[in-house]
Amino acid sequence: MRVLVTGGAGFLGSHLCDALIGDGHEVICMDNLVTGSMDNIAHLLGERRFLFIHHDVTNYIYVEGALDAVLHFASPASPVDYLKLPIQTLKVGSLGTHKALGLAKAKGARFLLASTSECYGDPLVHPQPETYWGNVNPIGVRGVYDEAKRFAEAMTMAYHRAHGVATRIVRIFNTYGPRMRLCDGRVVPTFIAQALRGEDLTVFGDGSQTRSFCYVSDLVRGILLLLASDEVEPVNIGNPDEMTIKQFAEAIIAATGACSRIVYRDLPSDDPKVRRPDISKARRLLGWEPKVPLAEGLARTIEYFRGKVAA
Repeated sequence: MRVLVTGGAGFLGSHLCDALIGDGHEVICMDNLVTGSMDNIAHLLGERRFLFIHHDVTNYIYVEGALDAVLHFASPASPVDYLKLPIQTLKVGSLGTHKALGLAKAKGARFLLASTSECYGDPLVHPQPETYWGNVNPIGVRGVYDEAKRFAEAMTMAYHRAHGVATRIVRIFNTYGPRMRLCDGRVVPTFIAQALRGEDLTVFGDGSQTRSFCYVSDLVRGILLLLASDEVEPVNIGNPDEMTIKQFAEAIIAATGACSRIVYRDLPSDDPKVRRPDISKARRLLGWEPKVPLAEGLARTIEYFRGKVAA
């Protein structure tokens, strides 16, 4: 296939580019590098089947030649980024999704939207199935990301229904692995960086809020299975093994061999109390479930961050 990946220089996008190249496809990576990095794709720049285009997808997207698939991963994705870039986040979820869908329609390409578990907000249903409509504060500080993705899902389904575009929607739950940014504010790089520096680990609230963590290779495998499937409506991809943030902090301290303590700070506004995917649909339709144990995934991720912290 010939595939466009928007946001392809980001954490998830770059791993997706790797997997597509590894499967023998031709990949066009498009990114404006607001939160992405050329470091993530530097190893692909000499590959003849890989092309990088520096472009903001909220503007008209032009790609010469045929396309078989458009994978829309462009968006700030961490609280630090979307709180710093609220308008850009809303624009890439709305205008960017519209432009990417228009390109897919024009090329007769399959379209896959990277959506998020944040569509569920601070959920009142646990674990979260795709049928749950969510509990989102549209005017809260996190609403710029939550509502951008919810709008993107609505736009994607509208293009499917009105124009017959072959669309796919993946709702991504907490994912971790190499190429996450040290300063992006998400719990995995924050805890690992603090532990490697011998600092205290900062837990917001009392640490009883829960998350589940999926290693990036498992996520990418699920995304590619979804792309190849015939499922139009959203599919959760994430790890259903749930743990408290306090337990996760303790796991990071143990895995790094740090002597760090856990300190507590006030819980940010609208921070979800629980987060765990119901992956029954992914298991049934895609034959997918995560394979990489947390200990193994953390070991790989910590090794990556050792070099970054030392640098």
